[in-house]
Amino acid sequence: MADNPWDEKMDDKLQATVDKAQDGGKREWRLIEKLLMGLHAEQRRSRRWGIFFKLLTFGYLFGILAIFLIGKDLGHEVLTKEHTAIIDVRGPIADGEEASADNIVGALRAAFKEPKSRAVIMRINSPGGSPVQSGYVYDEIKRLRGLYPQKKLYAVISDIGASGAYYMAAAADEIYADKASLVGSIGVTSAGFGFVELIDKLGVERRALVSGEHKAFLDPFSPLKDSERRFWEEVLGTTHQQFIDQVRAGRGDRLKGDDSLFSGLIWTGEQALKLGLIDGLASSSMVARDIVGQEELVEYGSKLSALEKLVDRLGVSVSRSLATELGLGSMGTLR
Repeated sequence: MADNPWDEKMDDKLQATVDKAQDGGKREWRLIEKLLMGLHAEQRRSRRWGIFFKLLTFGYLFGILAIFLIGKDLGHEVLTKEHTAIIDVRGPIADGEEASADNIVGALRAAFKEPKSRAVIMRINSPGGSPVQSGYVYDEIKRLRGLYPQKKLYAVISDIGASGAYYMAAAADEIYADKASLVGSIGVTSAGFGFVELIDKLGVERRALVSGEHKAFLDPFSPLKDSERRFWEEVLGTTHQQFIDQVRAGRGDRLKGDDSLFSGLIWTGEQALKLGLIDGLASSSMVARDIVGQEELVEYGSKLSALEKLVDRLGVSVSRSLATELGLGSMGTLR
């Protein structure tokens, strides 16, 4: 018995549908395969670029290290030449500041010890500060001058050399300044505010518990007794006299004029020259060239060298951009 034609047609349609589905599935698999191959290729490219940037970063770091080591050798070569040592005294004189006794004394010792430094110039631009810090530097200058009598120390004042800054300068062999520099201010000050009447008007009760009758005598919210005022003035007077004695010991017979020199007044360099507070009008380079006879200047101190500043700036600018490639995550400023 012959097959049913209707069944044959249905079988043909069913087979065609199956073949079509298989062809569609193959195309989809080919698309998926292409997508996976593309992702794999992208990962390989990304990995190659990552390796490249890491190698570039390490090359950069090794290059910086090499420059730093070469720079140290070059710096050593500079010190094999005769030169005039420069030490900067800049800003307020206080512990923890750039012009602290620790920084200045360390630079002075290095400059005096260096056999190739012909002389030492202390380049001053400071309004003064702590008498203790200034006294430390003064005493160390005297000690070093005794240890190295053949090596002179010159103080050169630029804009201002006042109070504690002049205290230190007085220990030098000679002092120079510009005609418009501000020089002097040989005195001691202690300033504050009193708010006793103000807090009374505001209805504020001051509670200060102390052990010792005068422990809080400089408290701005408590009245200042006459006896305490006299005591503090005596302390300031003693400190002032120490200042005067050191200036007289350092300057000697070169000082001219009366006691107004020690009244806290400040003079121009031109006036200071007439009063014997300085020895001449000159800049640091002029002193090195015309007095020391060695115009090659080398700075001593705790400041970064020009090479170290360059390395520091390059490191800060590049480190952030390369941190992600190195897998280091977020980084702060390098200092």
